[in-house]
Amino acid sequence: MLISPAYAQAAGGAGGGFDLMAFLPLILIFVVFYFLLIRPQQKRVKEHKEMLSKVRRNDVIVTNGGLVGTVTKVIEDKDELLVEIADGVKVRVVRSMITDVRAKTEPANTDAAGKKPASDEKKEEKK
Repeated sequence: MLISPAYAQAAGGAGGGFDLMAFLPLILIFVVFYFLLIRPQQKRVKEHKEMLSKVRRNDVIVTNGGLVGTVTKVIEDKDELLVEIADGVKVRVVRSMITDVRAKTEPANTDAAGKKPASDEKKEEKK
């Protein structure tokens, strides 16, 4: 034989102890995935939910199916919208199926009593 029996027996296996260095690459991969994939996705979902909660009448929206239309009515209890996609053609759309709000309408510029501020009244008088 070419290898002596004493030399072959000397090469023992590694100890059964916990080795942190073996798990370090896995931990680093998880950290990289968290900051590059998981965290940005959570941020995007949060922004999408906020956008959906702010949809109101006369907003121009785009649905998941690619339909572009104007919101004519918001049905709060069913979480649906009535969207006009063409003249006289209205469809009901589930709020979660909206992908984008293209044109936001400005909130009504009135105070709590429903009156316009004095500066707006002066502008209208000049017209």
